[in-house]
Formats: sequence, structure tokens, C-alpha cells
Amino acid sequence: MSTLKPSPTVDLSHDILRLENSQSLDAIFTPKNVAVIGATETPNAVGRTVLWNLVSNPFGGTVFPVNPKRPSVLGIKSYPNIASVPERVDLAVIATPASTVPGVMRECVAAGVKGAIVISAGFKEMGAPGVELERQLHHEAKLGRIRLIGPNCLGVMNPLTGLNATFAGDIARPGRIAFLSQSGALCTAILDWSFREKVGFSSFVSTGSMLDIGWGDLIDYFGNDARTSAILIYMESIGDARAFLSAAREVALSKPIIVIKPGRTDAAAKAAASHTGSLTGSDDVLDAAFKRAGVLRVNTIAELFYMAEVLAKQPRPRGNRLTIITNAGGPGVLATDALIGGGGELATLSKETHEKLNAVLPPQWSRNNPIDVLGDAGADRYAKTLEIAADDPNSDGLLVILTPQDMTQPTQTAELLKQYARTDGKPILASWMGGPDVAGGEDILNRANIPTFPYPDTAAKTFCSMHAYAQNLKELYETPRLDEEAEHPDSALVQSIIAGAMAQGRTLLTEFESKQLLQAYHITTVPTFLASTREEAASYAKSIGFPVVLKLDSRVITHKTDVGGVKLNIASESEVRMVFDDMKQRIQAIDAAAFDGVTVQPMVKLKDAYELILGSSIDSQFGPVLLFGSGGVLVEVFKDKQLGLPPLNNTLARRMIEGTKISHALAGTRGRAGVDLPALERLIVRFSRLVIEHRRIKEIDINPLLAGPDGIIALDARVVLHDASVKDSDLPVSAIRPYPSQYVSQETLRDGTVVVLRPIRPEDEPLLVGFHNQLSEESVRMRYFSPLKLGQRIAHERLVRVCFNDYDRECAIVVELERDESKQIVAVGRLSKIPGTGDAEFAILVSDAFQRQGLGSKLLETLIRISEEEKVDRIVADILVDNQNMQSVCKKHGFLLHHDMENGTVRAERLVKRL
Repeated sequence: MSTLKPSPTVDLSHDILRLENSQSLDAIFTPKNVAVIGATETPNAVGRTVLWNLVSNPFGGTVFPVNPKRPSVLGIKSYPNIASVPERVDLAVIATPASTVPGVMRECVAAGVKGAIVISAGFKEMGAPGVELERQLHHEAKLGRIRLIGPNCLGVMNPLTGLNATFAGDIARPGRIAFLSQSGALCTAILDWSFREKVGFSSFVSTGSMLDIGWGDLIDYFGNDARTSAILIYMESIGDARAFLSAAREVALSKPIIVIKPGRTDAAAKAAASHTGSLTGSDDVLDAAFKRAGVLRVNTIAELFYMAEVLAKQPRPRGNRLTIITNAGGPGVLATDALIGGGGELATLSKETHEKLNAVLPPQWSRNNPIDVLGDAGADRYAKTLEIAADDPNSDGLLVILTPQDMTQPTQTAELLKQYARTDGKPILASWMGGPDVAGGEDILNRANIPTFPYPDTAAKTFCSMHAYAQNLKELYETPRLDEEAEHPDSALVQSIIAGAMAQGRTLLTEFESKQLLQAYHITTVPTFLASTREEAASYAKSIGFPVVLKLDSRVITHKTDVGGVKLNIASESEVRMVFDDMKQRIQAIDAAAFDGVTVQPMVKLKDAYELILGSSIDSQFGPVLLFGSGGVLVEVFKDKQLGLPPLNNTLARRMIEGTKISHALAGTRGRAGVDLPALERLIVRFSRLVIEHRRIKEIDINPLLAGPDGIIALDARVVLHDASVKDSDLPVSAIRPYPSQYVSQETLRDGTVVVLRPIRPEDEPLLVGFHNQLSEESVRMRYFSPLKLGQRIAHERLVRVCFNDYDRECAIVVELERDESKQIVAVGRLSKIPGTGDAEFAILVSDAFQRQGLGSKLLETLIRISEEEKVDRIVADILVDNQNMQSVCKKHGFLLHHDMENGTVRAERLVKRL
């Protein structure tokens, strides 16, 4: 049994459900008509400017001024209120005093308005009264399902249609960049800059306070807009972090998302009890979040537009090796310094490239990279050099530098170079230095899609950013390995330890309890024994064997080392007793209730081992954040760290390791054997799962985590819980939704075969390859509406989109069968939310050998249950007319079927009963 279209991003323009849904943002960005509420003829008033911009830049629709005191505004018939407008309004632009806006929104709801832009200021920026006005405004908009931009914003432009619903002076030039900004003042500055630089936009959006429409909504919308090739964001605050990351991860593979966010200073540093908390600043976390979502962060406005241009015009480089062609040595050196400083490398010219260049260049050429073609180089010499260099397999990109000299031909050179504008997998950048003298050549290159830069070092830095961006996207979607051993942690033990501490009114777990948590998730710890008396401690030490370590056992004290609560290399029973007595006396002098005894542990010495730290603390925006780096008592001094957002897989864990300086030593250096890096990756993934699955954990450190060639072991651990006063429902959640294990179930087929239905994982890619190898051409046609070839179906680039689910927006359920100790996938069902609506699309595909076993029905039941829990309004699908089996299954489960004979399909739709 099989059915349905392959992707939630399929064009559903024929689907009236999507067009009728009031959640769509089309009413704001492509309205058929606009009402200006607060339109006026008062000079310099916002309401006048907005109205004038709308009528002086025709967008193909009608404009209705709303003003209760005037019969007309700017010569256009006016209406006393929105209710009296003779047509149903798509977009209302509101420019009335803040105190009136909630009432105006109530009237818009009654009139059936679909979208709104609230330009008015005077809301939360004015303190408590403004916050209350915002609450009222949001309440009214939600009642009528009106999507709104603002308040306190400049407005929205769509230069492609001529829509200018702003109070800016001029409308932006048309182009393919969506520019989104929280700063209205920056919008006007960028607008002025864009006119000078001839930069165009598909949309120009001032978001204001983002009371309703946030980054996630806008990224989804412009990610699906065929007229937009890149999304640029000026961000002051992230708002709904999970919505932003979810949308960005979905869109980043197809369109670059480039963000500039001020505030890199550590102003948000907070006091924390844990080492991890003291090392994680909010801006570092933001960088980690952007990287996890495939978002490129830049530092300047110039970089913002440079990167948008190069990523739109040129392919992403496959590596970081750049070939530089120049007619002057100095600029080549500057470009080289910038390249190396940005993490790039000079490409090594191959022997064949050397020979070819020797044949076309004067004997005095540099004979190395940068390739100095000398100051008398004409257009033909440049073109031949570029052609040869572009063929060198050692090169990942090319930068052509031209400085104006007496013999230079900037325009003719550009004419000859434009034929090389697209070289497979190798971006070509140019730096035509010299201002007006080279302007003609720059124009030729830019029109040929070869980006130009005024300075070569800027071009080299841009190449490095291109590589970093491309590498990050590639690494995000590498297929990870599955850690079978960690599939079944002892979660119940962890819950009982946490519950026990909370029952005693404690937020600090003891070291012994903390290590129990780690062991429950298959993280090896040093054997630890609790001793409340000196004799008990001596007895344990004797059984362990000397030397041993004694550590303070306390429910009160956070860092044992700071109070002398750790003693190493104890060599005898008598020394154990002496250390016990001394530690007890000193700790009780600090706090009589702080000494509960000691832990006795063997003195672990791994050969050639390194001290690491692995921890987690809570970020106010992103929830749990993981930290990995160099550990030990000087952890805050060296600050060799890397942050990540859970949940992790082994690939993401590897990236965290590689981001630290100590990673070079861990791989083995100067004759010392390396650490088992795959084992370290698994440990970090298990730690990530512990943090995700137990939200009551506020802070957790493993420091030191000892890692050497002979093994990896947690020597010390510390856990802080959220206070009992924090309700479970108010505990922080991860910014990236973890694996939805609640959707795992076991089913029995008609022939008695037992299968497991579970959400898909990135690690399932190899199993999906096997699944597609089992499908007949007919099953493929029924599912994909065309005979999609096997090679296309199992291509890595396609399967990563299938396996890497963002469970907030889609969930694929695989049916797994285990036979003879091997697993295989025999069916797949997918539920994908349609952004901007309350609808979701489903799809089902069953392996031929397992059809007519009731699997399709069980999958559909599961998808319906998921849609109920995920608060979906309606689920839909298109089925081929001749797929009678799937139509039958849909009827059985309460779907209505609508035939479309012209397209040869049947639309199945079902309203969802929300739980």
C-alpha cells in the first residue's frame, strides 16, 4: 500500500484549504487591498505618509483610508471605520494612538480583516501600561486569527509588487533579498545605502516588537517564496528561540539565512555555582545556536550584504583552498594574510598547473600561489591564467585581483573573465581596485554574477566565511552512527534520586548521587564508597587498595576543592583516619551541618590522560546548553571550551570536540597515543540525553573527565536541581525538540509478525536505503506520482531531508522489523505541518512484501494520534485515482474524499479532534 506526495514543501496552490486559512501571511505581503486606519492629511503625520506611499506606488489593489472625521483624505473617499469599508480587507495598517489600538483591532476582527501592521508606538517600551496594551492587542488579534506585524514598526515593503506600507521616504529597489529588521531606524539607513549600491529586495520588513509574527514565521514564509534567494536579518532579540531554530534549520539548506546581531560583549554574564555556568555567556550560546541551525552570523552591515551576494551568485566552496591571481604583489600578500587569518589555505599548485602557467606567463611570474601575472598583464593573460587555475584539482575557489596600472585593461579583462562566472563547485571572486577607473569592469563582472570587492582582503575573508558556512551545513547533515548500548538508560533510577533529594528539600546532589546519575546513562565513573566514620573510611580504603582519594561528602558545599575537601594520594589506613578527622574539623568550622562524611575512591591514573570538562547549564533563551573543553581546577582560566545545544548525535558531538584546542592533543601528539574519540563522542551524546530527559537538572558538571588511550572515566560529578517551587510545567525546555519517544509503540501484524513503530532518526539512513531497494516500480509510482529512480530516492542529499526531522514541524514514523539479529524498515509514514496554517500533510509508503498486512491502517492511526497531540487542525493528502487501497484506508478512518479528475487525484481531508 502506498500513497501521496513526497514533501510538505510541494506547491499546494490548488489547495483552497491553504489559501483560505487566515494564518497565511499573504494578506500582509501580497494583499489585494489595504485599509489605512488613522489616515490623515496632517503634514508629516505617519498616517499621511503611509497613505501617500500606498497610493503613489501602485501595488495592483485598492487603498481605503479610514478616518471618522473626514469624508476624504488626499482626495480619496474615506470611511469612518473599518466596518464601513465596502470590501473585505486583506491588510489593515494601523497608525492611531496606542491607547486606541486594541479597540481598532477588535473592529478589524469583526470586519474579517486577514492581516495587520501596527505602526503605532507606545506599547511595552513605555513600561507597565504599555505592556497591558500589548496584552489586550494580542488577545483581540488571536480571537480573530489576525496575523500582525509590530507594534512600533516602520511597516512592510514588497518592491516586486510595488507595495509600500511604511512611512519611509522611498520604496526599495526590487531584488531577491528579504531584509528583516527589528530596528526601524536601521531600516531607513539600509534603504538609503541600498539606493547608492543598487541593492534590491524581494521584501523589506520592519518587525517592531514582534508581538505576533516572529522570526520563525518570517523565515518560513520567505523560505517558501520563490522570489527570495536569501534572508538577511538584523536581530536585537531572538524571541521564540525554538520557533526560530526550527524554521532556520528547515530553510537553511535551500536559502542562506544571514544574521547580524549586536551585543557580543559579555554584558549578560551571570553568577553561577557551576564551572559550566561561569563559562557560558549568552552571546556564545547564540553563536552555538546559529551554527546548529545553519545560520551564518556576520559582524558588519557590509558583510551582511557581501555574503548575501556571493551565496546567491556563486557556488559554495568544497574546501578552504583559495587560488589568488594578481597583477601586483602587495594586494596578493594582503589577501593571503586575510585568508590564513580566516581559516583558509593557499591552494598548492599542481605540477600540471605549473607547466601550463609556464607556457603562457612571462618567466618572471611568481611560480607560486598567489599567481602574480605581473603589472603588464593584459586581458588575454588574465583569462588564460584563470582558465588554467580553475582546472587545478587542488583549488576550491579563485580570487582575481586587478590593480590599475598603465598597461591594465580593467574593462576588457572583465569581458574575458565573465565566461568563467560558473565553475563547478568553485566560487570566483574579484577585487577590481581603483575606484572610478575600474567601475566599467566591475559592472561587467557583477552583471555576470562574479561578485566584486573594493579590497582583496575583504574578498579573501568572504571566501573563508563561504567555506565555514558550507562546511557547517554539510556537517549538520552527516549521517551519525547509532549507539545501541545507550538505547536503554536507567531513567527510573535517575528519577528516584532526584525525587529523594527534593523530598529532603535539597537542590544539590551529593557526589555519590551525581555519579549514580551518570552510571544510569552508561557513563563510566570511578568506584565511589560512602563513609560516615573514620573507621569506615579506612576499611573501604584497605579493600580498594592504596593509594586512595578522600573527598568531602556534603549536601551543602558546592565546590569541594575550594574548602580543602579533596585529598589525593593517601597511602595508608592511618593517613586515611588522619585526613578524615582533619577534613571533618575544618568543614564543621565553616558550617556545622556541611560535613556528612567522605567518599573513598581509588587514585585513578590513566597513562597520558587529559583532564576535560563536560557540563550543562540553563540559558534564559535556549534552555539547556552543553559545554565541552579542557577541565581541571584551572578551567575558568584557560576557557578552552565549545558549546552546543542538546540533543546531540555523534556527529554533532564530534564537532564540539573539534572546536576545542585540546582536541589536537586528544587525537595524539608528540608520540603520545590518542584518546578513543568515538567513545568520547558516545559519552557526550549520552550526557546530552541525560540532560534532555531530566528537566529538573539545572546544572551538571563532570570535572575532571579523565580521557586517555586506556579509557575515559568521570572522576568527579556535581548536579544542581531546580528548586521545588518551580513547577514541572515551568521547567526550561530545550530549544531543539528532542526525540519524541512517546510515539514509540509495538504492533502485531495480521500474520503475527511483531513490529515497532517509532519516529525516524538521523541514524536510519542506511536502513532507508535498504527499504527503497525493496520497493516495486508500482509502489514508487503510487507514492511519488512518477517513476522516481532508485538512485534519486537513495541519494544522501535526499535522505538527509527524510531522516533529519525537526519534530516540531514534521514526524516520520518508521516500521522496524528485527529478524536474525538484524533490523530493517518495512514502512514509513510522515506527518508534515504546513507552515503558516493549522494543516498538516501525511504520506504513507509500505514495502511490497508487507502490503495487505494492515500496516497502512496502523500507520495512519498513529499519524492521526500524533496530529491530535501536536494540535493540528486538519490533515490532508493527495492520492492517485487508481490507488483504491489507500482511498479505502482513508475512508475507514473518517476522511472525506474529493475527486480531481483533471489531475487524476483524490484529495483526502479530515478535521482533527484536539486533545
